[in-house]
This record gives sequence, C-alpha cells and structure tokens, in this order.
Amino acid sequence: MAWTELRELNSTLQAQTGGEWVIENTRGAHALAVGLQAPLEVTIKGSTGYYCAGMNKEARVHVTGSVGPGVAENMISGSVVVEGDASQYAGATGHGGLLVIKGNASSRCGISMKGIDIVVHGNIGHMSAFMAQSGNLVVLGDAGDALGDSLYEARLFVRGKVKSLGADCIEKEMRPEHIEILRDLLARAGADARPEEFRRYGSARKLYNFNVDHAGDY
Repeated sequence: MAWTELRELNSTLQAQTGGEWVIENTRGAHALAVGLQAPLEVTIKGSTGYYCAGMNKEARVHVTGSVGPGVAENMISGSVVVEGDASQYAGATGHGGLLVIKGNASSRCGISMKGIDIVVHGNIGHMSAFMAQSGNLVVLGDAGDALGDSLYEARLFVRGKVKSLGADCIEKEMRPEHIEILRDLLARAGADARPEEFRRYGSARKLYNFNVDHAGDY
C-alpha cells in the first residue's frame, strides 16, 4: 500500500464505524490513530512517536512495537495494548478503558489518571500516578521514586519494589475486594501473576484540604 499522509489516515479511521485496520511502515510517526470514536480493531505494526491512540473511545488498538510519550492520553474507553516499551506519561489523564504495556513504562505513567486502568508488565519510572484521581495502576515489576505523589482515590498495585512513595501515598491493606479487582485486571491484560503477590498503595487523605500543619508536604 502506498504511503498515506497522517492527517488523511486519522481522518479515514475517525470516519469508520467498525472493521479491522492494519497500519504498516509507521516510521515512528506521531499521533497515530488518535480520536477514534467507534469499535474498530486497529493493529499498528512497528513503533510510534508521541500521543499514539490518544483520546481513544471504543477502539481496540494493538501496537507491535514501542511507543513515545503520551500513549493513550485522555483515553475514554476501549483498549490499547503495547507489545514493547512506553515513554513518559503513558495513559495521562485517561478517563476509562484499559492500557496494557508489556514492556516498561518511563516516568509519570498514569499521571492525573481519572478512571483508566493501566497494567504494566515491566517497571515504571519516577512520579508515576502523580495526582491520580481514580482508576487502577498495576505494575508487575518495580516502581521508581515518588510513586503516587499527591494522589486522590486511584488504586496502585505493585508486585516488585517501590523506590519511594510520594507525598500522601501510603501502603494500604489488600482486602478481598482488591484481590478480585486485581485478578480481573491481570486476566484482561494477559499477565502471568497472582494477585496475592502484590501490595496496594493509596492516599493517606491528608492533603485533600490545605492544612498549615502539613504545609511541608505540598
């Protein structure tokens, strides 16, 4: 197939109501398959630049390579699966849907997440889940510095080591309902792990309202 300009490609996909699509020879292009609004099946063969599958709604996007910054940014629903690694702020501000990264994710994974579910088979970098409001971040590997800094009600599950916790983030009890949530997410993400192997982290809820006694934590 001849090379198709990015704007034309995205416009064509955005106009579809369904079907299966394959994108080849990506050349690391930025903003591939953004703004999809229907239950399409999209396979991207190769690696991409920044903001791949951003603002996704209903579509299922599968990337066979790695992705640049901001994959699945502001996703509403559907799913995005990345076979390789992801750069910074994967799943940022996501409102829903499932993002699966089978490699590692860099810094700020899940920043300001608002309901999205993110499963990372490898490790995540520093400041991940910063100001995360809701949703679930699952990490089969290790987490970097300042995990969950200033988060709200998002749930963070980590199987490996956490280098440090951010402001107002603490380890919490893993109750039966969390085991079931995690079991479902691991199954949907094709992750070979048991929920009992994970620890849960969440908000200590001390920073919801300004308190001069906690001024040093802001």
